[in-house]
Amino acid sequence: MKKDELSRRDFVRRTSLAAAGTVASALAGRASAGRGPVHTSRILNYHPKMTYRRLGKSNLMLSEVSLGGHWKNRNAGRYWDSFANEEVPADVAKNRTEVVSACVDAGINYLDITTAAECLCYGAALKGRRDKMYVGADIHNLGPRNSKLCNVKDQSFNVDTCLRLLRTDYLDIWRPQAKMDGSNTDVEVESLIATFEKLHKAGKVRHLGMSSHSRPWIEHVLNKYPEFEMVIFPCSAKTRQKGEPPTSGNVEEVNPGHGSDQTQSIFQTVLERDVGIVTIKPFFGGSLFESYGKDKFPVMGVGSKAENDLARLTIQCILANESITAAVPGLSTVYEVENAARASYTRPLGQIASDKEWLMRITEERWAALPEEYAWLRDWEVV
Repeated sequence: MKKDELSRRDFVRRTSLAAAGTVASALAGRASAGRGPVHTSRILNYHPKMTYRRLGKSNLMLSEVSLGGHWKNRNAGRYWDSFANEEVPADVAKNRTEVVSACVDAGINYLDITTAAECLCYGAALKGRRDKMYVGADIHNLGPRNSKLCNVKDQSFNVDTCLRLLRTDYLDIWRPQAKMDGSNTDVEVESLIATFEKLHKAGKVRHLGMSSHSRPWIEHVLNKYPEFEMVIFPCSAKTRQKGEPPTSGNVEEVNPGHGSDQTQSIFQTVLERDVGIVTIKPFFGGSLFESYGKDKFPVMGVGSKAENDLARLTIQCILANESITAAVPGLSTVYEVENAARASYTRPLGQIASDKEWLMRITEERWAALPEEYAWLRDWEVV
């Protein structure tokens, strides 16, 4: 297989996190103390209107709006899992190539992948321009969500499969997906670290992250294992930072035995450990929108103004927390890419009161009616 020539550039630093009137932003300022501004020539795929943030101790500078690997499938679902015979349909390949091109043009420089189909599609779409984007990847059904696969041999196969399908020699970030209930053991975590160390030495993986839906487990792992440089977890316009112990009137968090301090925000642990944060599920898996479950691939046109506004305002609301490095919405069309990028371009202008009121009203309505498959997001209301 012919592979694209790969960039071997140095990893870059980001600017100091701006101070804001929250605990998270104050902690972010302390975590980045002593780091000077970064020259734009050292930012991958720089665009002057895009804001870039430092991904913790990895020192990668990511566009604050980046690209999630998911997009609408032919059944109006939220993602593509696999393709027969590893052959990407022509219309799908065309769509992903156009979306990646729009991302490159917009200054987006991070892509987050979780399925074999996504590896295939984005590998083809990045052909000839792999050096325009950092890639974080893992294949969910080959990863540590299955305890039987938590060993160096099987996780090396996981990464090697990512590389083969992506048609690349390395991952910027290997970010395996942990069990949703936080039940991966320390021994299993240590097998991931051992895999990373082996693959990093071989030049196949540059940085180590993880994805999890369990806050106590994340806190436990980050406190115990400094090898992790970034973490992925859900965040939406409904998310608010924890400032008091969980109660029945707030959010009662189930602690699966990891001994985490539930009286503090997870942002405190993450920032004290200088770990980058990438957030997923900004739109409740798509259920934030009235078109949820209706629009099938290929999605046509620019979409409704109301949904475009809702998407943009939601991303801006999430990114108001300066401790977050990037949000990675799934984007199905070029128009969705352009709209998401505008969330960063126009964020410094702020939101008018009527927009904020409208955003929170719609968000509250959709939150109250979360589909059963996304009910677990309620565990991420207060973080």
